[in-house]
Amino acid sequence: MSSQGKIAIIGSGHVGSHCAMALAAGTVSSEIVLIDKNEAKAHSQALDVSDALSFLPSTPRVRAGSYADCADADIVVVAIGEPRLPGQTRLDLLENSIKMLHELLGVLKPLDLSGPVITITNPADIVADYARRGLALPRSKVFGTGTLLDSARLIRILSEETALSRADIGALAMGEHGDSSMIPFSQISLGGRPFEAFPNLDRSRLLERTRQSGMEVINGKGSTEFGIGQALAVLCRSILQDEKRVLPLSVLLEGEYGQSGVHCGVPCLVGRNGIEEVIELALSPEETAELSRSCDIIRKHIAKAQEIAPSDALGVGNEQA
Repeated sequence: MSSQGKIAIIGSGHVGSHCAMALAAGTVSSEIVLIDKNEAKAHSQALDVSDALSFLPSTPRVRAGSYADCADADIVVVAIGEPRLPGQTRLDLLENSIKMLHELLGVLKPLDLSGPVITITNPADIVADYARRGLALPRSKVFGTGTLLDSARLIRILSEETALSRADIGALAMGEHGDSSMIPFSQISLGGRPFEAFPNLDRSRLLERTRQSGMEVINGKGSTEFGIGQALAVLCRSILQDEKRVLPLSVLLEGEYGQSGVHCGVPCLVGRNGIEEVIELALSPEETAELSRSCDIIRKHIAKAQEIAPSDALGVGNEQA
């Protein structure tokens, strides 16, 4: 892996291209490679991002490439798939996403990837699990953005409702990146005060607003892109600069929170080696039950993914589950 950082992004649509722009504008890495089945599209997106850098003080190299570029990349980002349509849940994208991912993993697995693999494709938790199994890599190396974007939306909403600066709000969403996500209100800090210090805040309303934020954007403009771009940039910077940040990501649980064999959004310590530790928060009994219900939904769809395209077709046995 290079010392300056090479990031390969597979998928050059709305999400992949905006991730590239966020990474380039923030000078997160010295090289960004866009990869797509439509080579002309990847080339054009790379040119467009590269043109924008002429107005910035730093100019990382942005180019189109091939799957071979993933072999020595410091980070590989999987951003393939179809965008959600108005009225669709992320789980509605399962079948097409798994079929595309199965094909992609067949190409990536022989490359002996050296860096972490971050999945963005929806449904996020099921895709992260499927990619980890298919690549036969440990949980530290294959994970999804999970509830990182959900948490950003929650912080925005809390700032709107309290008039506090976002910098003074500590909050996160956990569980599925989807309609069963939950908020551990016991862990929220608002200007150094607990959630209960703000009696006008309604828990049900906050949870519903957080869950529906993505669809609100889709209904208005057809896709989400800027938020996930910045979320990915923060995550990649934490890896490449070994920042040891705690971020809510979709990682395989191995007993944490009483859950095993399932990916879901939980706070993780992130550094150069990817996921370095899963942080266990002291959730209330009610919050633990909510997280468990979300994990049950994810677990059911992980099983469906295996029915669509079994991971053992890639030569992965049950020991990778």
